[in-house]
Parts: sequence; structure tokens; C-alpha cells
Amino acid sequence: MKDMVQENVNTPLLEAIGLKKYFKTGNGLLHAVDGVDLSIPKGKTLGLVGESGCGKSTLGRLLLRLIEATEGEVRYAGENILNYRAFQMREMRKKIQIIFQDPYSSLDSRMSVFQLIAEPLLINRIYSNRRDLERRVNELMETVGLASRLSNSYPHELDGGRRQRVGIARSLALNPEFIVCDEPVSALDVSIQAQILNLLMDLQDQMGLTYVFITHDLSVVRHISDECAVMYLGQIVEKTNSKELFKNPVHPYTQALLKAIPVPRLSAAMSHERILKGELSSPVNPAPGCRFASRCPKAGEACKKDLQLREVSPEHYVMCSLWN
Repeated sequence: MKDMVQENVNTPLLEAIGLKKYFKTGNGLLHAVDGVDLSIPKGKTLGLVGESGCGKSTLGRLLLRLIEATEGEVRYAGENILNYRAFQMREMRKKIQIIFQDPYSSLDSRMSVFQLIAEPLLINRIYSNRRDLERRVNELMETVGLASRLSNSYPHELDGGRRQRVGIARSLALNPEFIVCDEPVSALDVSIQAQILNLLMDLQDQMGLTYVFITHDLSVVRHISDECAVMYLGQIVEKTNSKELFKNPVHPYTQALLKAIPVPRLSAAMSHERILKGELSSPVNPAPGCRFASRCPKAGEACKKDLQLREVSPEHYVMCSLWN
């Protein structure tokens, strides 16, 4: 019995196995997400980091099945939700939600705060009378730190932080277990970013939420994530726990990202580290081998061969010819 309990504890809430998404273009297939494997334990936060255009947001939408995968599996509590029918996905939507990057364009400007938060409750017919609906909306507003006096306000009357809190309240309305946070603080001022990050962490502690936190800001990843995955042109090139990633980055791309973090000291000496040069490889019909090779100062002939993630130390995986 004890072994069964331990097995359940170690079972990930969500897994991606060989996940791919290709888009047709005039020149061939664009490999937006190409063979991604991820495992996210219940109640933890996976930080997904990489530069713009690497496929982070596409991967987040694949995990929620907002777009259909070309190949692979997305397992939620052990079941592949890519095989679910429409009525099964309607029920699954209550468990999996998303917080979008832009807190203005993601909200209907013609709806008030009350209507925006109540919308998912009405669509799913959670409450049969107005009184219970109002009580739930007020409860959600209080949870995310929105004053009740704002219930009749419209998105254009709110600042960015309050708009994002409305988006968070919408994502919490159906009591989900898993939320994809798609760069939820990148459009906000730095002081507001800290408030939203702390709110997300408090909600995770209170409700046992599981996050995939998508961002290009490594300082945010370090603050909120338990585990990190570094993405480059559709592939995960390194993944490990947050502490290990910042202490011992292995992949040359990860090392370059960390060296690019500005030092917030006037007395800090100018860095003489080598700046990445070269052109990005095309994600359309990419050649075999490492996609970072054209920019990597350590690239060699071995980089032209197909590579796989390899465990280089306990729970630390890297896709690099230097370690293969």
C-alpha cells in the first residue's frame, strides 16, 4: 500500500511525449515544436524560457490542445487528451486554463469586469441563480486583489496590473488544477510584475496549482520556477531544476542567456564575454543536427548529427554534442 501511495505522488500531472507541431509554408514545413518531452509534477512550476520565436507559446497551446498537434502525446493524469472527443475536452477545460500575455487584447472591451469573470461560469452553467453567481464573482475578485467597486468597470478604465488580475480571475473561475501562464508579466511595469508574480505564487500555495510559466526573462524564471526548460527553435536543449540551471548551465545557449543578464550595479565592470554571432538557422525544413550550431562558438562536425537530450548529472538533461 505504501508503494502505491509513493507511485501516485511521483506521477506527473501532465506529460508531453514526442510533441510536434509543423506548419505548412510556401517553402516547406516550419518546425515550430519538434519532439518535445516534458514532465510536470503536481503543485510545481515549470519555467519555459527562450528567445522570441523559439516556440514557447505554441508549446503552451499544444499542452492545452488550443491547437492540434502534428504528432505526439499530451498526458493529463496518465490519459492522452489528444484522443479526447469534444464532450470530453469540454470537461477537461475546467481543469486546464491559460493566462494570456496581453491583459488588454485578451479581454473583450465591451464587457465589464463582472461580465468577464462571470463568462466562464455562465458558459459552463455552474450556477443556476444570479445570487450564487454574484457571490462567486465577488469571491474571485477578492482572491486576486480586485476591489468590488471595479465590478462595473471596463478594461480600458483599468491599468495593466488590474487587467491582468481580471485575466487571472477568469482562469481560476472553474477551479482548475493546471494553468499555462504565457508571459503574464512581460507587458507590465516592473513594480506591477512583482505583485502579479507574488499573487501567482500565493494562489499556487493556497490551491495546489500546477504551472507552466512561459517567459524570456530569466530573473522571473529564477523567482517563480521549481524546474526550468530552455527552448531553442522548437526543441528543448536543456532542462533541470531552477537552482542547478543558474549554478551550472551546460548548454552553450543557456550559458549565453545567463551571461546576457545585465548586472544592476554602476560599479560593475563591463563584460568581455563573447557575444553570440551568426544567423539563426531556419526552422523551415531544418537540417539534421544542432540548430544552435550556426551561432555556437564551440560548434564542430559532431554538431551535424542528430542529437537527443542526455542526462549529464542527476535530473540534468542537455542536447549538445559536447556531452554526447
